[in-house]
Amino acid sequence: MKIALGSDHGGYALKMSIIEHLKERGIEFTDKGCFDEKSCDYPVYAKAVTAAVNSGEADLGILVCGTGIGMSMAANKVKGIRAALCHDNFSAQATREHNNANVLCLGARVVGPGLALMIVDTFLDTPFSNDERHIRRISMIED
Repeated sequence: MKIALGSDHGGYALKMSIIEHLKERGIEFTDKGCFDEKSCDYPVYAKAVTAAVNSGEADLGILVCGTGIGMSMAANKVKGIRAALCHDNFSAQATREHNNANVLCLGARVVGPGLALMIVDTFLDTPFSNDERHIRRISMIED
């Protein structure tokens, strides 16, 4: 599994914590930026991560900004992306099982690093259910 990560300045510190966590778990990743805490525009990094997911360079993406809302909105504008803003483990599990979400969005000013890492683990470790009803619903979203 390979993960593409991106953040704006507000999510930079949490993104770096997630990167360290991925290293500890032995999960391959690519960091699409930003690379410091200087003010920047989150859509740039949402586009970079979603392009990596859509091209197959990465299997899944993780985007972090202050609230997660902006990243989620930007990512979901990209065809083929099903980005989910999650602030709890149940949502992370359900969005993988039911929606086959391929990008996780997190709000660094909403969840602390401990909970964020648990959400990341849940998102990465939960497979899509492949239930017919969920496949049908995803097809309806993509049409």
